[in-house]
This record gives sequence, C-alpha cells and structure tokens, in this order.
Amino acid sequence: MMKHQPRILLHRPMWLSSLSVLVIAAAFPFHVHAVNDTGTTACYTDSQFAVACTAAVTSDTGTYPRQDSRMGRDANTTLAKVGAGAAGFDFTKISNAGNAVAASTALGPGANDWACTRDNVTGLVWEVKTSNPATPGLRDVANTYTWYNTDTASNGGDAGSVGTTTTCNSTLAACNTQDYVAAVNAANLCGRSDWRLPSYKDAFTIFNAQALGNSTPTPFDPTYFLARGSSTFTSNTTVTVANNVFYVDSNGMNATSKSSLARQVRVVAGTNAYQ
Repeated sequence: MMKHQPRILLHRPMWLSSLSVLVIAAAFPFHVHAVNDTGTTACYTDSQFAVACTAAVTSDTGTYPRQDSRMGRDANTTLAKVGAGAAGFDFTKISNAGNAVAASTALGPGANDWACTRDNVTGLVWEVKTSNPATPGLRDVANTYTWYNTDTASNGGDAGSVGTTTTCNSTLAACNTQDYVAAVNAANLCGRSDWRLPSYKDAFTIFNAQALGNSTPTPFDPTYFLARGSSTFTSNTTVTVANNVFYVDSNGMNATSKSSLARQVRVVAGTNAYQ
C-alpha cells in the first residue's frame, strides 16, 4: 500500500516578512509626488449652472452634494504655500540663472530676471513664454512648431514633420518641437539642460479647470505663466493612429495629425509620478 508523505507547512516568522519588505524597498526605491488639485472653486447644478457654495447646497445632504470645490487643496483656506497661486496651486518664479526670485520680479533676459516657473507641488519647472511682436525671440508665444521626433522608441511609428523656418520667426533652422527642445537645452534656460516636451499628464497638472471651456488662452495661471498661447503640443502620440499626437488647449486634451498646422510649445524640466 502506498503511503502518503506528510505535508510539512513552513510558517515564515513575522520578522522575516518585515525584513523582506525592507530589502525589496531598498532594492527598488520609489518616490511619491504630490498632485495638484483641479483649481475648481465654484459650485454647479446638475445642468452645469453656477450655484452658491453654501452648506445647504453642497454638504453631503445638500441639493448638489460632494462638489469638487469642497475637497482637496483648493478647499483648504489655510493651506501653507512656498510661493503663491490661485486656489491650491503653488508657484515660484525662477530666474534665468536658475534661482528662486520674488513674485514681483519681471520677465526679462537678465540673469536675475524671471524666466521660468516652478510648481512647488509637483516639482516640475516650466518655461515662461515671452511676447515681443516687434522682435520675437526663441521663446516668443507667437512662434509655432510642427511635431517632430526622430526617436523610434517614443514617436509612435511616425517622426512627424520637420517644418520650415517661417512659423517660428526664423529663430530656428527648422521650426519643429525636437529642434526647439534642443535649442532651449543649449541655452541652459534657468540653469537647466533637461528640458523636454511635456506629457499630457504633465500639462494637466497646471490646468486650472475653473477656466476650461473658455475660448481664451490655455488655462494656466496668468500671473505665473503670462503669455499662455492658445494650445501646446505634448509628447504623447495616439495608440491607434501613428500620425496623430495629443495637444492641450482651453477645452482640455485633443488629438491632431502630426502633419497638420504648427502649434505652440511650452517645455518642462524635471520628472514626476505622472510621466
């Protein structure tokens, strides 16, 4: 008669489980990044009409309960900030030399003039566009670019269009996103050389949803981004169509052909959890 071998159950001590977690954490470190709120401070009905943000209206038992404006950073009236910004946003001006400067500092070409804006919540640093119609420079908001990326690992199977010299006022030999990013990095804007096209998730971190849907410039903070433009390309291509790429404007995110009209670009430096 065949005998069955007894099955021995080995119970791992609790201290060993804890040690395993510590070893894994040390071998695979990760970073937690804060997230911006939406910027929404108003309240609305089911039909999207504005309504008073009173307790009777927006409390858990109110007529229109659990409004976005009741929750998160935007609802915190005593929120401590490094810099300043609307609702829960927190921005600091950065000089051409890469140093934090006072909120009153004007945009300009000098080493101590304002040139970039740091998001103190996500840690990302954003280019600030200039606006000089008489003599537009490299970062002028009037300049537009075709989407172009020769990296086959990230271009979605289509490099896009090289562009011409006309849409960016001859500030580049070819007015495309790849050449623009390279030029900003070569200029060492704000002391950095890690500038890149933002992902659409990056762009949404500075979107103020309160301004979405307006036929106005992209809904970034007008104090910390000044000339905001009507749209900006992202680095993201669509999954289904190789020739399509995402851009953001006052209505949110949209897709367009890489060979379509040139659009504005706002580059970003640094990384965050959304990439």
